[in-house]
Amino acid sequence: MATVTFLGHSCFEVRDGDTNIIIDPFLSGNPVAQAKPEDIHADWVLVTHGHGDHWGDTETIARANDATVICCFELANYAQSKGLKAHPLHIGGGHDFDFGRVQLTVAHHGTGGDEGGLTYTGDAAGVLLTVGGRTIYHAGDTALTYDMKLLGEFHRVDLAILPIGDNFTMGIDDAVRATSFVKPRTVVPMHFNTFDLIAADPAEFARKVREDTEAEPVVLGVGDSLEI
Repeated sequence: MATVTFLGHSCFEVRDGDTNIIIDPFLSGNPVAQAKPEDIHADWVLVTHGHGDHWGDTETIARANDATVICCFELANYAQSKGLKAHPLHIGGGHDFDFGRVQLTVAHHGTGGDEGGLTYTGDAAGVLLTVGGRTIYHAGDTALTYDMKLLGEFHRVDLAILPIGDNFTMGIDDAVRATSFVKPRTVVPMHFNTFDLIAADPAEFARKVREDTEAEPVVLGVGDSLEI
């Protein structure tokens, strides 16, 4: 059994025994975050893409914890150029780690770092994370894609974490359809209400998920945890 904690925006901590993983650690400059980078103790940092609100505090957290960054090949090269340890993957590829397995999935979205101008950081991705015998699908930033249907056909997804904020990603209705494709046991919304431009009502998402899918929606407040 793993414990998943929402830290705001698209950032989640996943803990299983002695394994501590953080995904998309955007904390500094995040108006809804309560945790600070120095509060995070992580062995692994999973990053879906290079935008600042997902790469975030990766460098600070990875350096302080001697953690390994897991991400797509180009972003891994960027991490290594900063002196960080990194394990490169790419879309559709997976790797077995001592804590479980990570596979990158298709995400339709842009990507790029903003240090000294736009830096190419490879493709945006979602993440299939298997830890503690449970499989978590963190979709990253993405549009609704028919590829999500394959995830539901080939994987038993215990928890799907989906963006609902519209404008840059899926909105509520597309995220509900994504839930019907992936067929998770539980679904949690993310990437909403951090900024006015991505305002969305998670209660509406939860209601529509209950009406249109068999998944159990759980709306986490910042700092709230869920055991799966």
